[in-house]
Amino acid sequence: MKIARLALLPAALLFAPVAASAAPTVGATVYGPQGNQVGTIEQVDAQTVIVNTGKHKVPLGVDAFGEGETGPTITVTREQLDAMMDQQLAEVAAQRDAMLVAGTTVFSADKQPVGTIESITDDNIVLAMDDKKVALMREHFALADGSLMALFTKAQLEEAWNKAQAEAATGG
Repeated sequence: MKIARLALLPAALLFAPVAASAAPTVGATVYGPQGNQVGTIEQVDAQTVIVNTGKHKVPLGVDAFGEGETGPTITVTREQLDAMMDQQLAEVAAQRDAMLVAGTTVFSADKQPVGTIESITDDNIVLAMDDKKVALMREHFALADGSLMALFTKAQLEEAWNKAQAEAATGG
């Protein structure tokens, strides 16, 4: 999910900027256009504010916030923000799923080529790494720079394979 969050940042900045205000602060409650609670600020940096709606952790641009009578405000409700995130996450998942086909090259989280998709059965994916095979779940993959990426480093994938081999040898 964290990878997806960064990938969603540009789309989340579609909100019309509201009147200038003090910088949002961690722990502050964010309110919508009718004064209804949208969520809580969990993280702030120079450009991005992460708002937890209870369903999603949404990255918004710092300039998406205004200051209302009760605290920081944005131009959408919690329901609208959650619906936008649901749509974006569905689009990202569909793009990832389109790349999850047998023969596709997979890169690791540390950007090393690690193997190819050997087979897919529902959410179970077999990754062929040279003479090794590692079983992963659909959610263990993401898109990065137009390529399919496993959300693990090459060392973590090899460690998982070694652990599975050791357990198989001991009958565990």
